[in-house]
Amino acid sequence: MVILDNQMTTPGWCCSRTDGNGFFGDKYFDPEEWLKGLSAMATMFRDTKNVVGMSLRNELRGPYQNVSLWYRYMQQGAEAVHAANPNVLVILSGLDFDNSLSFLSPKQVKLSFTGKLVFEQHWYGFSDGTDWENWNQNDACGVAVESIRTKGLFLLQQGWPLFFSEIGFDMSGTHIADNRYLTCFLSVAAEMDLDWAVWALEGSYYIREGILAYDETYGLLTWDWYTARNPSFIERINSLQSPFQGLNFTYLCITT
Repeated sequence: MVILDNQMTTPGWCCSRTDGNGFFGDKYFDPEEWLKGLSAMATMFRDTKNVVGMSLRNELRGPYQNVSLWYRYMQQGAEAVHAANPNVLVILSGLDFDNSLSFLSPKQVKLSFTGKLVFEQHWYGFSDGTDWENWNQNDACGVAVESIRTKGLFLLQQGWPLFFSEIGFDMSGTHIADNRYLTCFLSVAAEMDLDWAVWALEGSYYIREGILAYDETYGLLTWDWYTARNPSFIERINSLQSPFQGLNFTYLCITT
């Protein structure tokens, strides 16, 4: 299965708060152009059966972000995709690099369609600051889980589909903070039967941020894309690839 994801307007590495791609009305983010692009992509893949969803915009962020414009344009974007392709899932991301959907707790989106809306949330070890390095592992996990619950996980309790479209960590196995984060994530994913996507598959890049043959330490594959960078992680996620409560899917994020 494939989920189309609108990442950036200009070519480049994603992301920063000041790259001009962060939010509607930013230097390189024209909402009207974006809506036309969503319609074009939804139309292009309308008859491609393995394209099951469209994520409207990845990691909204920056000085221009605000809740009012989020509702305005994300609802328009959802309607544009639905009009062009009524069969594809419509996936909405939140604010602050897709770390927060908390504003949806008192006010849900209003759309003309039902039964195909999905929310996405991101969770990396660095999302929790220095807690994994400085706190007891159990305490850090408890605080992190409560944080992601208030920022987005509550949507599951309200009956809305939500998946973690980006989770990731240093695959070397030597990063203590990331190892603690991973243990916490795996326990939560197992308990709640979460759907999730690992960022990223690639082991390296032809060029990234001006560096040739850049090694992706978060990549599932080694630099040569030949073997698993961290075989123990592959073993650990095997138990999560079978559903505990219902249908369950595992995704891999590929950056192109």
